[in-house]
Amino acid sequence: MSTRHGPGDAARLKVLILLGALVAAWPVRASAVPGGGIDGAVLVAHLSGMLAGYGSVVLVALMSRWPVIEQAVGVDELARWHARGGRLVMALIATHACAAVVVWAGLRGLDAGSATTEVLRMPGVAAAVVAVGLLVLVAVTSARRARRRIRYETWHGIHLLTYVAIAAAFVHQLAGPDLAGRRVVQVGWSLLYAGAFALVVRHRVLKPVHAAVRHRMRVASVVTEAAGTVSITVHGRRLDELDAQPGQYFRWRFLTPHTWRRAHPFSLSAPPQHDTLRLTVAARGDTTRALQAISPGVRVVADGPYGILTERRRTRRDVVLIAGGIGIAPMRALFETLHIPSGGDVLLLYRTTDASRALLADELDRLADRAGARLHYLTQPGGGELTAPSLLRRVPDLVRRDVFVCGPPVMTRTLMTDLTRAGLPRAQLHAEGYQTVH
Repeated sequence: MSTRHGPGDAARLKVLILLGALVAAWPVRASAVPGGGIDGAVLVAHLSGMLAGYGSVVLVALMSRWPVIEQAVGVDELARWHARGGRLVMALIATHACAAVVVWAGLRGLDAGSATTEVLRMPGVAAAVVAVGLLVLVAVTSARRARRRIRYETWHGIHLLTYVAIAAAFVHQLAGPDLAGRRVVQVGWSLLYAGAFALVVRHRVLKPVHAAVRHRMRVASVVTEAAGTVSITVHGRRLDELDAQPGQYFRWRFLTPHTWRRAHPFSLSAPPQHDTLRLTVAARGDTTRALQAISPGVRVVADGPYGILTERRRTRRDVVLIAGGIGIAPMRALFETLHIPSGGDVLLLYRTTDASRALLADELDRLADRAGARLHYLTQPGGGELTAPSLLRRVPDLVRRDVFVCGPPVMTRTLMTDLTRAGLPRAQLHAEGYQTVH
């Protein structure tokens, strides 16, 4: 199943956005009072509820792995959008609940406790309570401190409850005063939710299953690159149909008793061929340690490709690639394939503590010699200084180049901020942190 997308995908995205915006704005009309005014408390209650529902649809779409979104924005940026969007939706839900109690208390002349009791007995509110409880559980377990204390499989299972919560909230919305009895609006809202969940089913379920059946991938070979790091070559049928690009990654699931339950994102560490893909894996956890001893012949399911570190993003003749740690994997693939025009320059800066033990160093040295590109190992204490001033000393025309960055998340975020402040246009800066990619 190809990842190509065109005007049709963009058009569907625009329709979903417009449809959601129109329906979410419905409470403005519904909150009107005789004489042409707007009841402020009623408007807050209704509008916050509808916007929370719309925000939930957006969160589902962001989790769907729809290439038209993921390849346009980048998975790192999507993760930030998702985190901020989740906090915003929770704030809107809290606002909606409080405002609804205030409005009902005013209408019925009740105190807050009695009004809350009556509101909880309204049609569809029980579903909303279930939804809020599940979303709170997801939010608590997604906090950084909690994530470090629980197994990934446990966290992932809890996170999947987000879909149950959003479905329960949908039941509450259909029964609520903004939609109940308004057939056209209900249909529009239902289509919006159906479209978002259809994206999830297509791209998170059907697409990987289709790829597994069609491409029949298996581990072809495993090569040790360094202590705790291996390169795995995967063989399959018609892999060119995937339209994978150097610099992109797949979510790989190796079907062994110890690794089948979890899919890991790993970048291609060599340009894809019509029947082979190669990834390089560093041991960073239980599953990645198990992959160090994976055997040829093991079945593989690969979901992708994803990622924005491709030549398609290139806007300038000259390019700087910056890699840290295992972030060298996508950069190695790009380094081999980036076109160098006459008079152009491609420079790879690889931060490592020891050039003699740098991952894929032999391949990088050969590629630099063959293509006429430049390769510098940054081996100062701590792995080499990566700041805008130090980079500008090495590359005085840096702000007139495209810059591709992949490395540890802290390094990537810091460098992006530093380079932007130094005058590098954001359109020329392309980055992904390898906590997402590796």
